[in-house]
Amino acid sequence: MQTGYYAATGGMVAQFNRMDTIATNLANANTAGYKHDQLITGDFARLYKEARDTLPLNNNTTESAQFLNRSLSRVPQITDSYTDFSQGTLQKTDNTLDVALGKEGQFFAVQTPQGIRLTRDGLFTLNGDGKLVTKQGYEVLPNDYFKSKSTITINPQDEIVTIDRNGLISNNIPGSTKMVANKQLMIVEPQNLRMLKKEGDGLYIPDPAEELTPIDNSGNVMQGYTEKSNVNAVNEMVALVEANRLVGMYQKAMDAQMNDMNRDAIEKIAVTHR
Repeated sequence: MQTGYYAATGGMVAQFNRMDTIATNLANANTAGYKHDQLITGDFARLYKEARDTLPLNNNTTESAQFLNRSLSRVPQITDSYTDFSQGTLQKTDNTLDVALGKEGQFFAVQTPQGIRLTRDGLFTLNGDGKLVTKQGYEVLPNDYFKSKSTITINPQDEIVTIDRNGLISNNIPGSTKMVANKQLMIVEPQNLRMLKKEGDGLYIPDPAEELTPIDNSGNVMQGYTEKSNVNAVNEMVALVEANRLVGMYQKAMDAQMNDMNRDAIEKIAVTHR
């Protein structure tokens, strides 16, 4: 078996996966609140060492190790992936319904057809019914949603709408400058960010085992701002070029294994002497 060929193939597949992730990051470089993904590359040997003690070989682990293909064990593998939830740059927009969170790890809660989802994208707007919604039309939830089951409604005719640092929305009485309290945005802070799953449109599926608890005094809500993506386009482009070059190197290695070495084998080893 030409182990070098399989090692190069595994390395090429790993770089293809890496390029897909980088392409997704670059495509969302200008998406508000987007958090970039990262892959971790390892090898089969490490995975084997982590799992061999749990294999159903109680007394044969040592003996079975002699059959481990040492060349194949070094094939690069995508061993894990994670999302970088670090804070993106805050950009001032001065739009009344643009809201950003000044602390990483906190999210707005929205209602989707699939259930409650979390997002960092605070570019909100009003739909035809005066409900506060996301760009995709998902209703933004208030902190009393689990009790009231109601959403946030703002009269489009209100000239003054303010959102304080805790997410409390206030609007003026029509024809006056007197402000009255409305609803408060639901801000949540999951305990384990690694349990969040991306769903698209800047949404995250919360851990079903963790109860969502609204934060009444987050102190991190900023009206008139938006959080930009935390993708560093320069770093991603450098990584894309690196991955592309590695694919080329693996391709040459595969070609050498299948063509040059096989040709040598045919021309030299298979020579018969009369």
